This record gives sequence, C-alpha cells and structure tokens, in this order.
Amino acid sequence: MPPLPRPRRIVGVSLKMYFDLQSTLSYVRGVYQLDGEAWNARLDLFVIPDFVTLMESARILESSSVMLGAQDTFWEDKGAYTGEVSPLMLRQAGVKIVELGHAERRAQFGETDEWVAKKAGAAARNGIVPLVCIGERTHHNIASAAVGAAIEECKPQVTSVLAAVPDDVEVILAYEPVWAIGAAEPANPDHVVNVTKALRQLAAGRKGTTRILYGGSAGPGTFAKIAEGVDGLFLGRFAHDINNLKKVIEEVGGA
Repeated sequence: MPPLPRPRRIVGVSLKMYFDLQSTLSYVRGVYQLDGEAWNARLDLFVIPDFVTLMESARILESSSVMLGAQDTFWEDKGAYTGEVSPLMLRQAGVKIVELGHAERRAQFGETDEWVAKKAGAAARNGIVPLVCIGERTHHNIASAAVGAAIEECKPQVTSVLAAVPDDVEVILAYEPVWAIGAAEPANPDHVVNVTKALRQLAAGRKGTTRILYGGSAGPGTFAKIAEGVDGLFLGRFAHDINNLKKVIEEVGGA
C-alpha cells in the first residue's frame, strides 16, 4: 500500500513581544517582499505579529499569499471578557491562523489543555486555522524513554484539540519540546521524527488537513533532518532577521 500523500509544506514565524510597533510593521513588509519567490508553488508562509499591528499588517499583506496569524484568542465571540480578543474580530481583521497553547502561555498564564481546546474550537468556528503548540516539559537522557514520555505527555494535548474542532477543518500542530525552546540546538532529529510520526497517527482518518511543524531552536539545516516527520518549521528569534527567514524558506521549499 503506497504511503498517503503528505500535506503542503509550511513555514511561519512568531514575533512574540520582541518588537515595537514600527519595527513590527517593517518586518511584516520584509515578509511581504519574500512573497512570489520560486518556493511559493511548494510552500505556505505565515507571520504572527502582535495584536496592535494586526490591522496594518493585514493591509500590508493583502495582495500577497502570506497568511496573517494572531498570537492567541478567546473561546467566546462576544461578551464581558475584559482584555480578551474575540476570534470573530480576528477573522474580520484578516487573520487566517491563530497560535494557541504556547508553552509560555501554559506556564505563565496557567492555560490548560481544556482551555486550549476551547480556543481551538472557537477559532475553527470562525474560519481560522488553529495552530496548536504541543510539547513535553521534561527531557530524558535515554532516547527510547524520551520518545515514549514525550508521546504520553503530548497525546492529551492533541486529542483534546481534535475532539473540539470539526473533523473536516484544517489543524496545525506545532511540536515544540519545552526544553528545546531557546536552547542552543534543536531537539535530536530522531526524537522529533519518532514523536511526530506518533502524533500524526492520532490525526489519522480526519477529513481535514493536519499539518505538523517543529519549533524549538529551529534554523538552517533543521528541516532536512526531520522532514520524514514534519511538514515544516515554526520559527522564533532566529527568524526575526528576514535574511535568516529567507534561508529557511528556501531550504524547506526546495528540499
């Protein structure tokens, strides 16, 4: 039986809270300039700025194929939820993807699998692709133990989200081992491939596309080593330099 065709590749970058307003918009204009390159036919690209610059970022990217993302959303469309951001409003602002459940939000703001799943359902309800960050907190030195522990910890993070969204919508899973975020090197390639293959099986049989990214100190050379398990990369500070982002795009798009 031939293997199932893999989803279209995808690369994206989150700016977190590193930039100010003007440097954010300058960066988004830089991403816009990358659109239309040769890799366009083989790769999707997204950028996730802060909430304040979303409207202007949408205007900048309007004529491009670059997808605009948001860094979070709430699970209700309207209501007395001071300080939260509505998924309905995000869609109206031009957002196509929303990042959910990042390790920082889980650790610093107490976000649970239940909360993340509710947010994913709200995003899907509003026609926005949930990009759900998953990953284990602890790292084992023995490779076989590390893979098994990672799968066990990530499984409820994935299954809760898949249960909360319609079967026919797209979902993106960003596998980011918490211990690899901000580390000097990405996680071991064999570890990433073994874990992401197992995670892909959890989504087997869905009608909607399920793409899997790797994040966690990713950079040039990362994708080629883990392409067997993932569909692309979710980049952080390394890609805050547009030239670095371009290198990774060319690598993933041409691999």
